[in-house]
Amino acid sequence: MTLPMKDRFALPEGMIYLDGNSLGPLPKGVSERVGDMMRDEWGAHLIKGWNLDGWMAQPSRVGDMVGRIIGAPEGSVVMGDTLSLKVYQALSAALQMRPDRKVILSDSGNFPTDLYIAEGLVRHLGHGHELRVVAPEDVADAITDDIAVAMLTQVDYRTGRMHDMNAITAKAHGAGAVMIWDLAHSAGAVPVDMTASGAEFAVGCTYKYLNGGPGAPAFIYVRPDLADRIDPALAGWLGHEAPFAFDLEYRPAPGIERMRVGTPPVLQMAALEEAMKIWDEVDMADVRAASLRLSDLFIAEVEASCPDLTLASPRDRALRGSQVSFHFENGYAAMQALIARGVIGDFRAPDIMRFGFTPLYLDEDDVRGAAAILAEILRDRLWDRPEYHARARVT
Repeated sequence: MTLPMKDRFALPEGMIYLDGNSLGPLPKGVSERVGDMMRDEWGAHLIKGWNLDGWMAQPSRVGDMVGRIIGAPEGSVVMGDTLSLKVYQALSAALQMRPDRKVILSDSGNFPTDLYIAEGLVRHLGHGHELRVVAPEDVADAITDDIAVAMLTQVDYRTGRMHDMNAITAKAHGAGAVMIWDLAHSAGAVPVDMTASGAEFAVGCTYKYLNGGPGAPAFIYVRPDLADRIDPALAGWLGHEAPFAFDLEYRPAPGIERMRVGTPPVLQMAALEEAMKIWDEVDMADVRAASLRLSDLFIAEVEASCPDLTLASPRDRALRGSQVSFHFENGYAAMQALIARGVIGDFRAPDIMRFGFTPLYLDEDDVRGAAAILAEILRDRLWDRPEYHARARVT
């Protein structure tokens, strides 16, 4: 399939959407699939849908669809809950694997919720654990033989800086640590091979590059050789070996199924399952090559016409995910002015204007058009209006 595939997405006319790294657009067919599910499954079958329509199998079925684009073997990924819960599951299981060690290593480029989950877990365990946070560039040197778990986001949510997954995983394993990767800004954006990395765990969300919709369920990967041995801290009834036996004592299900917790969100899962079908038609190597061309072009266009902006992302394309960020003192107001002109990016405190490049629905004309509008806004100080300075709840 030739990129882009604009006709596969329900994007508003005239909009240049550079925020798929935060929320992917609506793929065509999803509305119809959810409508059909509501009418023909929920509406017609009611509770029979759990058996007749395969609702109970959705988390594993869709998990395999995600697994195919992150280099995970069948039966090693399951869907459900939120990314925060999946981080908790992975981290608690990883700490149990290294009971003689007390240090969780992360970096200051990690998404805050991952750090919050770690802080909360350390506090409530009460066993002397420590969350050690270092600068992203210092991670490799900070992996010492007292580390229990290294927990990192592969692609920095602010700047797009990308860790070398295989090299850092190898370093962690060499030091006897367990490795967890957060793939929130990787899955569907950059080629990922969990099998080749050897990492024990990975987690991620599906509402960004995978276009699953707001609140779409998260995923968790467990390396297959560990799946029957880990002890889930969140021992929910659907992670039980026989949920409908209603035993009073928990017995973990075999393999990745034990990482299920509660009832799956069937409507959201139906939307995600339909959205995931597009990945059967594209190759991640092609997606990566196209996203690099687009982001390189955007950097060149912006630097040529917007001297007030400073590149915050790595200039070396090999070190960058599928997004580009610039520092600007008045970045929030400038982004609101840009959005008002139909170019959608977002802002991350304290001063970062962030743009995502998703070649499923973006082309070079979009990139040049966005850069030209940004240049006009900065040149004429169109951002300096009261309405653009008023902070909304979501930035």
